[in-house]
Amino acid sequence: MKKLAIKDVAEQTGVAAGTIRMWEQRYGFPEPGRTASGYRVYSEEDVAAIRRIVAFRDRGLSVPAALDRVRSMEGTTDRPSIFAALVAADSPVNPQRLSKPTLVALSRAIEEEAIARAAGPVVIGAFQDEHNYRAVEHRYRRMARVSDAVGVFATFDDVHVGEEDEPVEIPVGAADALGHEWAVVVDAPGFAAALVAWETPDPQARIFEAIWTMDPTVVRRAAQVGATLATRRAPDWSERVLGLLADRPLAVEVPTPGLTAVTNRMLGFLDARG
Repeated sequence: MKKLAIKDVAEQTGVAAGTIRMWEQRYGFPEPGRTASGYRVYSEEDVAAIRRIVAFRDRGLSVPAALDRVRSMEGTTDRPSIFAALVAADSPVNPQRLSKPTLVALSRAIEEEAIARAAGPVVIGAFQDEHNYRAVEHRYRRMARVSDAVGVFATFDDVHVGEEDEPVEIPVGAADALGHEWAVVVDAPGFAAALVAWETPDPQARIFEAIWTMDPTVVRRAAQVGATLATRRAPDWSERVLGLLADRPLAVEVPTPGLTAVTNRMLGFLDARG
């Protein structure tokens, strides 16, 4: 992991070295390492976190409030996947076992609904292999034309950032936790939906532990985690999306608790019949 001197961090973030040292003394952030001679050294993750703090401050948050917001996001770094972050959240959601055909149908329903009715959504997709994404790329390009941001994770060779109305392609490796996940997350004013699944090592069939929800709080968490996980490969896109999510209200302030539960029961029954 690359180590950076404080002057390098200051140059990359626009935050003076004295301010960085003051934040460390006053707020305990960042937490630099030390060389044998006692000099502070920082990581690329520290740079990304400081950039987020600056972005939140630019939107009117105080430094302590911005730090709290960034720390809540950085809690995903030891669980580098959307699925793991949702399962380990303060209000976790319960996964259910679903087959691939059921996930395909539910994913398409979310995607088509986003195209039909979502206004300026933030869309996060995870596809494992690149060929899985290419099969539905036409839908994500349609979504991108009506979205504020669309980012997709798969085994791409490199990051691709095209025009503003195109999906951003973000590579994941076969060893990455996110490389084993399936995700469709749509966070928009008036509409929120997320399907996040982890493929089980079942040699007989492709079975997934899946989380499906329309709870806007959980969907927002999934979108924030997805954007945060893009930091290493697409830092500018990640920062922009986190800013978008910080500024927008939840899709519905008071969700209907039974909606997701009833839908999950329906999915379970249909999947068992299939």
